[in-house]
Amino acid sequence: MDPLTLSGLVALTTILVLFSGVSVAIGLLIVSAGFLLVFDGARSLELMPEILFGKLDNFALLAIPMFIIMGSSIASTRAGADLYEALERWLTRVPGGLVISNLGACALFAAMSGSSPATCAAIGKMGIPEMRKRGYPDGVAAGSIAAGGTLGILIPPSVTMIVYGIATESSIGRLFLAGVMPGLMLVGLFMAWSLYSTARSGDRELLTARAYSWREKFEILPRVLPFLIIILGVLYAMYGGIATPSETAAVGALLCLLIAMVIYKLWNPRDLWVVLRDSTRESVMILFIIAAAGVFSYMLSSLYITQSIAEWIGTLDVNRWWLMGAINIFLLIAGFFLPPVAVILMAAPILLPIIVTAGFDPIWFAVVLTINMEIGLISPPVGLNLYVINGIAPDIPLKTILSGSMPFVLCMVLAILLLCLFPGIATWLPDLVMGAAV
Repeated sequence: MDPLTLSGLVALTTILVLFSGVSVAIGLLIVSAGFLLVFDGARSLELMPEILFGKLDNFALLAIPMFIIMGSSIASTRAGADLYEALERWLTRVPGGLVISNLGACALFAAMSGSSPATCAAIGKMGIPEMRKRGYPDGVAAGSIAAGGTLGILIPPSVTMIVYGIATESSIGRLFLAGVMPGLMLVGLFMAWSLYSTARSGDRELLTARAYSWREKFEILPRVLPFLIIILGVLYAMYGGIATPSETAAVGALLCLLIAMVIYKLWNPRDLWVVLRDSTRESVMILFIIAAAGVFSYMLSSLYITQSIAEWIGTLDVNRWWLMGAINIFLLIAGFFLPPVAVILMAAPILLPIIVTAGFDPIWFAVVLTINMEIGLISPPVGLNLYVINGIAPDIPLKTILSGSMPFVLCMVLAILLLCLFPGIATWLPDLVMGAAV
């Protein structure tokens, strides 16, 4: 069978299998085994176990469970609430300080936890009731938190960036740095829309907040600063060449656990067990998908599908930006139905040769891909963050949460357009800190 025709059959089969309700990892293994058996013979199946476990034989993968433990230990405490309260007290004189505090808290907590649902849950539990109490529209209150939570997969340290780095053999440190400026840009766009939407409601009192004494402002800092120092220390160790991402992640995880135990009295063995259990469960899920995606990539390569698609794209007489537009639409649709990790691992082997051939920077593309995945987190039908917010505030209809999130989706689309016009937003900081990519 022609490789291009076969690629269409593989894509259709993969979609059908994944939509059947089977887990992503199992689905990828079923598709891989089926096509290898039919088109490459039974002997090719003998290599599957070796490839499956071989994909996990990578030192860089240790960073994933360590960063997850780091985030889980923070999410299990009142760190999110304290972070929110600290920002609210210090930004009380800023117009719209409350909504800015919520988005700022989301950005900082995302940097600490690396998890979008955890960010939504931690900041939303405090932020949404407080904004509603002050009279902010339900759509602004819910939508800002749902959108702010998506920053967890963009602002470093990001698990999805680690997965992309492993899948494409890119520098994880450079990927982390590439996410900083676009992350700050998104925070700025979110804040601008939130302030505009609030001001448009006509209630000027919403843009003012209660006054706090200097004593109240400073008393909250000791509970927040240690976590922020750890995050800065982890990033400095990676970018300063002091340690590898895996080593810094391990130290960061240990320090976050210790701080959670000292400051927030997290020494109950049952609470520690919950942190480690949930971290192990999430880590195993991600690592299983990585291993299965490795087998899937091997199948695509063995049947000459990846190479044929890349060659076919190279022969097309089409503007590369039209090509990038088509890729973005594909990623957007995939993000509606699949988790970011699965999309990255499935799409990276196919898309990487295409974007390199078209003259795009793989590091820049990682940021564009991640923002597309962020859109998927606040878009139906899967939209995980929408359901987290609905669980926090069940009296806010899902329709209101969705309508409140849509303007933030448009902010993300605007961010992608700005990245296309000014790719230096993503590439300037990595090049400055680590030198130009060779």
